[in-house]
Amino acid sequence: MAEAYPWQQALWQQLAGRSQHAHAYLLHGPAGIGKRALAERLMARLLCQRPNGLDACGQCKSCHLLAAGSHPDNFILEPEEADKAIKVDQVRELVGFVVQTAQLAGRKVVLVEPVEAMNLNAANALLKSLEEPSGNTVLLLVSHQPSRLLPTVKSRCVQQACPLPSEAVSLEWLAKALPDCSADEHRELLFLAAGSPLAAVRMHEQGVIAQRALVVEGVKKLLKQQIAPSQLAEGWNAVSLQLLFDWFCQWSQLILRYQLSRDEAGLGQADMRKVVQYLADKTPQAKVLHIQDWLLAQRQKVLGKANLNRVLLLEALLVQWASLPGPG
Repeated sequence: MAEAYPWQQALWQQLAGRSQHAHAYLLHGPAGIGKRALAERLMARLLCQRPNGLDACGQCKSCHLLAAGSHPDNFILEPEEADKAIKVDQVRELVGFVVQTAQLAGRKVVLVEPVEAMNLNAANALLKSLEEPSGNTVLLLVSHQPSRLLPTVKSRCVQQACPLPSEAVSLEWLAKALPDCSADEHRELLFLAAGSPLAAVRMHEQGVIAQRALVVEGVKKLLKQQIAPSQLAEGWNAVSLQLLFDWFCQWSQLILRYQLSRDEAGLGQADMRKVVQYLADKTPQAKVLHIQDWLLAQRQKVLGKANLNRVLLLEALLVQWASLPGPG
């Protein structure tokens, strides 16, 4: 059974306690807050033949089939490969499932995650099923970036924002999830994960704290002209492009904020505070705005799974970053 997270309790009572369900829900919010688990928990509840209060019983035939991954009235649509698009042929298979009669004489439940992974043709192919699903069918759509969805997809769903837990709740949960980490490590992981506790756990498993230290050290050497952009780009092969562009976008924003406010409390994490302040003092504002626009445009390509030459993209980034101090 999917894990029940404490910060979802009020939302769970609202969703699971409904006497009638919408034909489609769009569960959206930042990555790493448990939306998939919430959708799976609701899926189990909707398919269960003998619900135990707000939860699935876990004992009926339907619950056993779902746990075994062989429930005939359940369809999960996700990319065939990690970080790839959901293809139109996959959606056509889903549409074929939706028009069938439920085999256990109950509901059919579809889970799609992440919805934004559908390309344009795939999204358009889903519209008819979203608007008029056959029989007693509920579609659960999970999105980490709802702004990337077609308005026609969003308008056909009940849109439900999923809560981001407070820092205190997240740290309490992380203390149990990562008992071998210190409180300072929990805070750093939570910061790097933008407040999403499940993302913080994944970052710990991926060694992101060490990756961040490597990147910060490299940026400092770059600005001191102790390393070439090409050499640095090659040395960051283990760090995801999305993380790199998240960090550089954040640093450019902090530089601009400090130029406008001169508020030292807003210089960000301690590891880059002096660098941010130095670049804010030495870089014309027009150059900061230019690189910020470029970073945001490239980040959108990364998020959109564009076919990018990683090394050339990072070299272009680092050449621009190294040229920030000095005249425009």
